[in-house]
Amino acid sequence: MVQCDKSILNRLKRTEGQLRGVQKMLEEGKECEDVVTQLSAVRSSVDRIMGVIVAENLKQCVEDAEADPEQQAASIQKAIQLVIRK
Repeated sequence: MVQCDKSILNRLKRTEGQLRGVQKMLEEGKECEDVVTQLSAVRSSVDRIMGVIVAENLKQCVEDAEADPEQQAASIQKAIQLVIRK
């Protein structure tokens, strides 16, 4: 389960603003290079958000000393696959 951390929500809101900016750029007919640059920034932002969420999940998994070791290993492997799948 993902904790609804304020910093994650703030990152998402900034990313949303970036994406709205790209939409406006397209509507205004801005240069292709500028649009692609902003889209790259949006993609990087989403990647960072994903990293923060996966890292927090791993942290919780490792810190949960009472968890079943097999379940803990499965959760860690699942988090790794999320990163690799990217």
